[in-house]
Amino acid sequence: MDTTATAPRPRGGRGGRERILVAAARLFAVQGINATGMEQVAEQAPVSKRTLYAHFRTKSDLVIAYLQDLATSGATLESVLTRDDIPPRERILGLFDQPAADTAPVRGCPFIDAAAEFPDPKSAVHSYAREQKLRMVQLVTALVSELGCREPAALALAEQLVTLADGAASRAMVLNEADYGQYARAAAEVLLDRALAGAS
Repeated sequence: MDTTATAPRPRGGRGGRERILVAAARLFAVQGINATGMEQVAEQAPVSKRTLYAHFRTKSDLVIAYLQDLATSGATLESVLTRDDIPPRERILGLFDQPAADTAPVRGCPFIDAAAEFPDPKSAVHSYAREQKLRMVQLVTALVSELGCREPAALALAEQLVTLADGAASRAMVLNEADYGQYARAAAEVLLDRALAGAS
């Protein structure tokens, strides 16, 4: 087992919530969500169990906070879609570049991982993961519209592109190949070229 996930750090004073989220993110990435217990998170943070539960009443609360933190960190596939410093087409194709990970193995999409570990569609974690995946489609739809593709073709194209991106992320995780997205990227370029040629 990776010793970075098990060696406790010295206890600190303030910043308990942040330490909890850092510890949870590290453990979830290495072990998965369901294999990580709340006591283990408290030990790794390090905080008392009382402090842990003061910040996060349930494990679901902790998982959602972890996912929210990821969503705003710029470390997910979707983050490239909101960048203003690169053109729309390159933002879309950026979906196929696996973000650099601090830990091995390749984890793929954290929202898909979370939905798989909380399979009940009515659960709070699954619902949050679904919201992020729907937001991903909305962002791609806006970008392909900006490139000249109009509805209803824009939504259909966006669905095809995000399906490719999610599939590539999942295969990258299964095969432990961070650059696996290159294959889906080539397919995405064909889809974009055909759709935009028909739109002009």
